[in-house]
Amino acid sequence: MNILITGGAGFIGSHVVRLFVKNYPEYHIFNLDALTYAGNLENLKDIEGKSNYTFVKGDITDEPFINNLFNSKEFDAVIHLAAESHVDRSITDPLAFVKTNVIGTMVLLNACKELWKSNFEDKRFYHVSTDEVYGTLGETGLFTEKTSYDPNSPYSASKASSDHFVRAYGETYNLPYVISNCSNNYGQFQFPEKLIPLFINNIIQNKALPVYGDGNYTRDWLYVKDHAKAIDLVFHQGKNAETYNVGGFNEWKNIDLVKLLCAQMDEKLGRKVGTSERLITYVKDRPGHDLRYAIDASKINKELGWKPSVTFEEGLEKTIDWYLSNETWLKNVTSGSYLEYYEKQYN
Repeated sequence: MNILITGGAGFIGSHVVRLFVKNYPEYHIFNLDALTYAGNLENLKDIEGKSNYTFVKGDITDEPFINNLFNSKEFDAVIHLAAESHVDRSITDPLAFVKTNVIGTMVLLNACKELWKSNFEDKRFYHVSTDEVYGTLGETGLFTEKTSYDPNSPYSASKASSDHFVRAYGETYNLPYVISNCSNNYGQFQFPEKLIPLFINNIIQNKALPVYGDGNYTRDWLYVKDHAKAIDLVFHQGKNAETYNVGGFNEWKNIDLVKLLCAQMDEKLGRKVGTSERLITYVKDRPGHDLRYAIDASKINKELGWKPSVTFEEGLEKTIDWYLSNETWLKNVTSGSYLEYYEKQYN
């Protein structure tokens, strides 16, 4: 079986690619990534020599390239993770998010439709999405698979649109698909524009920790390795035309998370208690900031037996330990030196 994983050099994608390459030697995994700022082949150094793994540099919005790739490799399945994903960047450049998240998804869907045509047996298009498509919650309630879409940022609007197109291809062309919507991920290999790696890096360098508004925005956090395991289960056992919400079963206000992170970092770095917390700086809130996200992940738990393997405190400690043990990776990814690695390895 030939499986295409898009965005496989990114944060979540690299964990999924590694899991599939190592656990399923009977599959050949093709990792397609454009290697934009967040795509980093250093994330996959440990599997680059595996016989069932091939990296392909390319853009999912390049229709002729994608069509040629599909025709030559005859993929049996697609796990679609490639996306622009940072809300702040979507506010600055919304069109880039439409191009990648909407147009790119459409190009992939068309390629699958043409390659598989009416022979959809044992085929699957797996679209990995976000809980942000549901909008915002008040102090109570949870997002379920039946929650109406109500996106509030250009990023979430682009992901909502791509979700709708995937379902439309299922209804119109009988394309076999499955969708999952996950909560905030954290863990190893995350590009340091996101909250947790950004703050780890800033604490190491004694830089300010910018917290939006009053810091009382609430998010459900999911350890990235648990998300990869959920993707594995949904891909293999999920039902066609179904949606599965994936969450960590825990909610944290941003300010409480930051204070926990500061306390763990002080301990790890041998600093006086409260040293890192003094770096917290409250900054002007961003436009359209959703108050609270919270996932009801009971469906994937009951139907597929998935649940998180670690508590948030345990996952955060594992994450901190990894970044502190991989400061060279952190310096490379923040300086752009990882691009030299790509040139050396593949050009």
